[in-house]
Amino acid sequence: MEWTEQALVIRLGAFRETDLWVRLLCRSRGLLTVFAFGGSRSRRRFCGCLDVLNELDCRVKSSRDGRFLNLEEASLRHGPQRLRQDWQRMGIAVNCLRFVEALGVAEENAAEAYALLQDFSRTADEAPELPSLSPLFFRWRLAGTLGLAPDMEHCGVCGGPAGEGSLLVVDEGRLRCRTCRAERTAAGIVPERYGVELTTTALDVLRRVQQEFPSEWRRSPLLPADRRACGRAIDGFVQYHLGLAWENGYFRRV
Repeated sequence: MEWTEQALVIRLGAFRETDLWVRLLCRSRGLLTVFAFGGSRSRRRFCGCLDVLNELDCRVKSSRDGRFLNLEEASLRHGPQRLRQDWQRMGIAVNCLRFVEALGVAEENAAEAYALLQDFSRTADEAPELPSLSPLFFRWRLAGTLGLAPDMEHCGVCGGPAGEGSLLVVDEGRLRCRTCRAERTAAGIVPERYGVELTTTALDVLRRVQQEFPSEWRRSPLLPADRRACGRAIDGFVQYHLGLAWENGYFRRV
């Protein structure tokens, strides 16, 4: 079987003297690993385009026994420029790429995830500045793209609108509004083991990040308390519900 596809390079590495394995996020097929035989030397088939975050047009063919995929040829559609010269931005981008790998992208979510990563890559390359919470925002947005993020509009108990003083109950993966919190306290119920209280501003930020592409994320500074709340909410949710924690340059299962 042979097919053509648009893809983003997530990671690559050598497995023989001139051969490479390449992890791709394909626009319609999700996350795949392909093998580029002669990839470190061939300029005719790959035109020097096999590099992280490059957008490619690819031709892929299954091996005869169907056990793996061969990258037959690829051409460059777009590649970041500034990003490769700015180690801080590149570090942010690599953090996001590792999250894509760790979480995985199935075929049914491929188009949305591809559009998200493409927009993030171009924004990281071209924007004058990035939000300080960009890696966490990307995790939150990708989780939403895959249908894994909580509803930030409504209380998960009464269904009413969430507002000032709502609590993201991390282990339940839902919000609890101020009224439901008060009723719980009045009933003498033990406080939540891990809850993050959110102001209207923090709620608004988390909602917008779920709905917008990175190029639309506002770069206006948050108050320290709101920045901490957003960070704790996202990190806690990702660890508890997605089972991933960033540690020593990689995501590990928790």
